Amino acid sequence: MSSNQTSAPRQHASTGPTLPPLPEPSHAERVRTLMSLASVATLSTLSRKHPGFPFGSLMPFALDSSGRPIFFISNMAMHTQNLKSDQRCSLFVGQVAADGDALGAARVTLIGTAEPMAQNDIVDAREKYLARHENSRYWVDFADFSFFRLQPIDVYYIGGFGVMGWVEARDYEQAAPDPLAGAAPGILAHMNADHVDSMILLARSHAGIEATEVAMTSVDRLGFSLRLKTREGMKGTRINFNHEVVTPQQTRAVLVEMVRQARLGA
Repeated sequence: MSSNQTSAPRQHASTGPTLPPLPEPSHAERVRTLMSLASVATLSTLSRKHPGFPFGSLMPFALDSSGRPIFFISNMAMHTQNLKSDQRCSLFVGQVAADGDALGAARVTLIGTAEPMAQNDIVDAREKYLARHENSRYWVDFADFSFFRLQPIDVYYIGGFGVMGWVEARDYEQAAPDPLAGAAPGILAHMNADHVDSMILLARSHAGIEATEVAMTSVDRLGFSLRLKTREGMKGTRINFNHEVVTPQQTRAVLVEMVRQARLGA
């Protein structure tokens, strides 16, 4: 297992009997994963026109090697003027809700200060920003635009219903995105379309839950989460892989093996 594997604090509503905590990615790793997948967020600055009031703006962003958000903003923009007056701000990033339930989706708020980037960091920032926002190539050299970087001082993470907590800024910057992050939507779509019976079997053998319907709602290097319809109502559970995986091919192989073992034990 990876050295940064931890048992993250978890709370689940209506999940049945209390089970021992399973190893899963830390909140810091989940935040880095969410940030790596997003490219547009909501930036809240402190209004210069209305002191003390927050001012929300749509904000495209990229990330530096430590996960710190990079903005490329016009000097004329209201949020830029606000930041020049007061560098304190927050950035809200939300996960797209695959099932339409926005409150069940992950989201994160980074609190910190945003400052103009030093000249010797501009080349790297420009490359990272263009890689995520190709269209900005048309104005990236405009003189009235500048690169700013948000330095987090604290991070608040919500992973869905009952899963939340503060993440130290240092822990966030030292974490790495989950290796399955880019492939996860395809894995979920495939499992939910073609392998419902197998997931019902895994829920029975690994979590002791009898379900009539099931959907895989998340997957990471250590395991996956299921949402299940049972006679007692909707439940959720996490099932860990037999071993850590880092590629979609390894994920498929371990799931096939787990289903085979479950069938033998049935």
